Amino acid sequence: MLDLLAPAAPRPVHLAVQEVSKRFGRFLALDRVSLEVREGELVAFLGPSGCGKTTLLRAIAGLDPPTEGRIIQAGRDITLLPPGQRDVGIVFQSYALFPNLDVRRNIAYGLRGPAWPREKVKARVAELLAMVGLEEHAGKYPAQLSGGQQQRVALARALANRPALLLLDEPRSALDAIVRSRLRTEIRALQKSLGVTTILVTHDQEEALSISDRIVVMNAGRIEQIGTPEEVYRRPASAFVAGFVGRAGSFTAEVEAPRRLRAGPVRIEAEAAASLTPGQAARAFIRPEDVRLGPDAAGHPGAFEAVVTGVEFLGALCRVHLLAEGVRLEAEIPSAQLRHLGLDRTARILVAIPADRVMTYPEG
Repeated sequence: MLDLLAPAAPRPVHLAVQEVSKRFGRFLALDRVSLEVREGELVAFLGPSGCGKTTLLRAIAGLDPPTEGRIIQAGRDITLLPPGQRDVGIVFQSYALFPNLDVRRNIAYGLRGPAWPREKVKARVAELLAMVGLEEHAGKYPAQLSGGQQQRVALARALANRPALLLLDEPRSALDAIVRSRLRTEIRALQKSLGVTTILVTHDQEEALSISDRIVVMNAGRIEQIGTPEEVYRRPASAFVAGFVGRAGSFTAEVEAPRRLRAGPVRIEAEAAASLTPGQAARAFIRPEDVRLGPDAAGHPGAFEAVVTGVEFLGALCRVHLLAEGVRLEAEIPSAQLRHLGLDRTARILVAIPADRVMTYPEG
């Protein structure tokens, strides 16, 4: 009998990066990086500029082979293979469209050789134009298209040969915020419908959190954490991840007792501090949505008073900046709640933070 509650079997590993390092002269861009990407996954490489995420993508693509380590795709060692012999499609940050070719010919550019007779190419291009919604623009040139339309052409061209692995190198960075938001949803829907294994390089945290199956957080050529968006956001593996992914107020504190931090006169209960030693210096991070204010903080263990130093109106939400005896925090509340709390600059308000929401790490 089929057990509908049984967990699904893990998908096979499509790509394995094994102890990969990359040097440019004396500069170590990648330092023994290892990871696996499963079939059909969308995995985001996320990190600040210079962290190594694009270098890693280029190593996978064959554009900058690693100095050390191996890259295995579908059981085949591709470490030193040239790009043309790898089963990958690439969309670059600049899109790299040919300005002298119209949309139809840009998409068809890689469809050559005996495997692609003219009628088959024509049918494949028509299929891709429909897939990305550009049938009416097939005869236009790149300069006649919007940024979002150019991205769709680049995506269709990358998918033309039906690659097993799709690589996206910050493909939306040149677009405005509204177009970026719409296109990331379209990319995710297309990726899921095709089932193509995809790696996305991005510095946009919202993008990585919203469309990825897993996120690889990188810093200084190393991987800090690999996990689902929820794991990376709610259970950061390091102080770097806690501070980089999402917004968080942070401050230095001392572990006063098991599960308790002290920052000046402010004492905060923190379950994550249980693994630290009393007297040890710690770094605490608190998400704005986890800060309780006013009536929501009343009666909460460890509640304390803070001064409102600023309020930002963000539409549906307001961001409240707080200062409590040298400890700076941010709180996010529904805009409708602002008037009821009577918050303005210099107002004093009761603040509380649930003990299980204080992310705590050894200082330094």
